[in-house]
Amino acid sequence: MEKSIQLIIITGMSGAGKTVAVQSMEDLGYFCVDNLPPVFIPKFLELIEQSSGSIQKVALVLDLRGREFFDSLLHAMDQLDQKEHFQYQILFLDANDDVLVQRYKETRRRHPLSSDGLPLDGIIQERKILGDLKGRAQQVINTTGLKPAQLREEIIQRFSDEHCNQMTVNVMSFGFKYGIPLDADLVFDVRFLPNPHYIPELKPKTGLNEEVSSYVLKWNETNTFIEKLEDLLQFLLPSYQREGKGQVVIAIGCTGGKHRSVTLAEFFYKKFSTEFTTRVSHRDINKDR
Repeated sequence: MEKSIQLIIITGMSGAGKTVAVQSMEDLGYFCVDNLPPVFIPKFLELIEQSSGSIQKVALVLDLRGREFFDSLLHAMDQLDQKEHFQYQILFLDANDDVLVQRYKETRRRHPLSSDGLPLDGIIQERKILGDLKGRAQQVINTTGLKPAQLREEIIQRFSDEHCNQMTVNVMSFGFKYGIPLDADLVFDVRFLPNPHYIPELKPKTGLNEEVSSYVLKWNETNTFIEKLEDLLQFLLPSYQREGKGQVVIAIGCTGGKHRSVTLAEFFYKKFSTEFTTRVSHRDINKDR
């Protein structure tokens, strides 16, 4: 049986790290092409198919430097769906607007969509154009808090041969008062649960402490919520995996991101770690210290 060709389409916001991404893919042995106009994708893939198997892994970088061709990208992806020899994923790189503006200021570069030279105007326009494409991406990385070396490590972790066929489940706790995580696929609000914040001996501790987790987990409403959410995730996660999604970010939020959300993030991290490659993080656990 002929082996499928792995195709990664790297796209996203200008300034979000596509250069680092394509360099990382080269290190992983991918044949990389930067800034290929989408209209040329079908012809390019025909050439790859004719390479007699010498090229098995391909990464294409597509961005708004070729914006006159960008509208044809979705059409090209529809054609990809008809090609049996290719398995493709979209890697979408994003970052917060303020971080993108700062990066443009540091490099003194002009945003490709900013006619008046103001980066934020171009960023807002670009985000609107790319909205549908981000929704179709199997992999989304928000590079807001990542240094280039950390982004490279993240990409290698996701796309190295031993991980490329696995889906990663990232369970994250957060505090609503600090904002909803931008890269979350699923967001669950647990602010309805009894709050350890109002118990003096528990207030300075976190959901990583046994006393706090025991308090959160002892209530009937907590166990009912766990039962219902577990049933939902048992249905959703295998479905995402069958569709080729590379990672799912499950964000569980309480008021401050310290007690209830941490407890439940740890619970579901342990629950699904035997079925999927699973990670857990606590974004706001130390924000009030």
